[in-house]
Amino acid sequence: MIFAMRTQTPSLVSVGYQGKSIDDLVERLVAQHVQILVDVRLTPLSRKPGFSKTKLAHALAAAGISYIHHRALGNPKDNRAGFRAGNPAAIQRYCKVLNGDAASAALEHVAELLDDGVVALLCFERDHTECHRAILARRLLEVRPDACVIHM
Repeated sequence: MIFAMRTQTPSLVSVGYQGKSIDDLVERLVAQHVQILVDVRLTPLSRKPGFSKTKLAHALAAAGISYIHHRALGNPKDNRAGFRAGNPAAIQRYCKVLNGDAASAALEHVAELLDDGVVALLCFERDHTECHRAILARRLLEVRPDACVIHM
């Protein structure tokens, strides 16, 4: 009898588009078998070509990836610099955002999406430790301990 080893595909991918082109991002998402991308930016706009909501959604759709924007999971603009610097007050403030009704419902929705396939969380920062995606991933693992996370 021959036993084949299965490689485990992560069910949750955390990705920042800083330093990436739209084509590079889509290629990386396809390589990770992402089926749904959840945009966790407060405002899904970007000065970087291809990363505003409509163009991003079209590029993803062309690759067979669904796009969802969850504004409630975004980090407030005036909290971002402190968050990137690791300021405990900024991190705590974002955690309070996640405890709100809208963010709790959005987190629950993302946890449910994991049943449908590989889900990616998207924001700007390349380094997940400087982005609220790290906290989102941690919170999702509390709800879905069966999930596997990869930070790209």
